[in-house]
Amino acid sequence: MERFGPPRQDVLDAIRTQLRELADPVRAAGAQAYMKSALPSLGVRVPDVRRIARSAAAASPFRSGDELRATVLDLWRSSTVREERYAAIDLTAGRSVAKDLHMLPVYEEIIRTGAWWDYVDGISGRIFALLQAHREEMTAVLLAWSRDGDFWFRRAAITSQLKAKAATDTTLLSQVLEPNLRDTEFFIRKAIGWALREYAKTAPAWVAGFVATHAAEISPLSRREALRGQGGETGTA
Repeated sequence: MERFGPPRQDVLDAIRTQLRELADPVRAAGAQAYMKSALPSLGVRVPDVRRIARSAAAASPFRSGDELRATVLDLWRSSTVREERYAAIDLTAGRSVAKDLHMLPVYEEIIRTGAWWDYVDGISGRIFALLQAHREEMTAVLLAWSRDGDFWFRRAAITSQLKAKAATDTTLLSQVLEPNLRDTEFFIRKAIGWALREYAKTAPAWVAGFVATHAAEISPLSRREALRGQGGETGTA
């Protein structure tokens, strides 16, 4: 990763300073407990973190994708509070890198070292953008992730098409779900139900059919989440 060159120190300084200006110790304690995190929280609201990252990048535009990647990884790796990691993810929202496959190693590091649902889910939209732009390459990546020994990579594969709607590749969706249907990990079962429930908003019959076909394998939690709102099925968030 270091081949990207030096990070933009002005962007890093602006983000760290502004985050600490909005620190809320009361919210911080609650946020840290909710996330079950050893990494402290400042108690800054997510929309404010996003705004801070966006304004810092706008004030000092990145001169290249490599410079952005270096800055993101520096902020990610050196973070001392959770909001700095959120800001690192938010910096990857720029259109200039939305279709850039060189971002994939950055997202892989976030998944591997973050190893928690808020980080993994935070980049799901970025993974989908890469899938749209590089269908063949990213299909192979997601199929490999769906069978990875690290369940966070499997979750990332499962949630990669959450916002695809009618553009959902149902063959790929089936292929990343099927190896995980019998998994006992809560975060996998929840992700399966979430992915199916989101697609059910576009194609409820397809989802109902998938659940019926895999009735012997799919967990009650995944089934309940997938069919929420269909045929009287209910569930909790």
